[in-house]
Amino acid sequence: MSSLRILIADDHYLVRRGLRSLVDSRAGWEICGEAVDGREAVTKCRQLKPDLLILDICMPKLNGVDAARQILQARPTQSILIVTDVDSEEVIRECLALGVRGWVWKSDGYDDLILAIEKLQNRGTFLAPSVAQLVLSSYLRKAHNRPAETTVARLSPREREVVQLISEGSTTKEVASILHMAVNTAETHRNNSMRKLGIHSIAELVLYAVRNNIVQIHLAAAPLADTKPNDRHAYLVPQEDHQLLNRGPAVGLAQRSGLTSA
Repeated sequence: MSSLRILIADDHYLVRRGLRSLVDSRAGWEICGEAVDGREAVTKCRQLKPDLLILDICMPKLNGVDAARQILQARPTQSILIVTDVDSEEVIRECLALGVRGWVWKSDGYDDLILAIEKLQNRGTFLAPSVAQLVLSSYLRKAHNRPAETTVARLSPREREVVQLISEGSTTKEVASILHMAVNTAETHRNNSMRKLGIHSIAELVLYAVRNNIVQIHLAAAPLADTKPNDRHAYLVPQEDHQLLNRGPAVGLAQRSGLTSA
């Protein structure tokens, strides 16, 4: 089997470690780099030019959909395999329309992930069975009807970037610095986004971003000793805390790779 250079982009440490263990066990496969957020994935794809990018959808700073868009615009032949737990029909359709050729769930089996990588290595396509069924059902349902435009589609890619960064807690000045634009330009994108969506507060903007998979909510048990064990808090997690939370899907992958006990 020919060599395969793989870039992993996922903000969960256990998932990246599990994927690295899987790749290292296969002759001819190697990890050429890792990215912990969407912007780093775009940068490292440009720098490293991997044969395959394994990409999550829910990523800080830039979600996987918009990261894939930027990557494929710069390099249309880039092979991308989505490994995620996001099950939004709209997100799946958008990724496939962009040119993504592989999709598996983090809850899928070890063999499915291996098969997906092998298919993409040979320039093929692989969709998890449930993804393929969802896409087919959507096609049959809408075959004779023009799909309605969604609120997500009304935002430009740049506006979605601004919405994500603001929803994750960045100020307009910080957004301008991250996106290398003037503060006035960042303010214009923010205001245009809110106007298009009929939103009048940052709180509403955050809610919109969560509902449309632009950012994700993490659930973590409350750390206070006097709090009931079943109490949970929902909040947007800073990048440095992502690897400590929401380990359900990551643990499954780590267990299949022999990194944790069942």
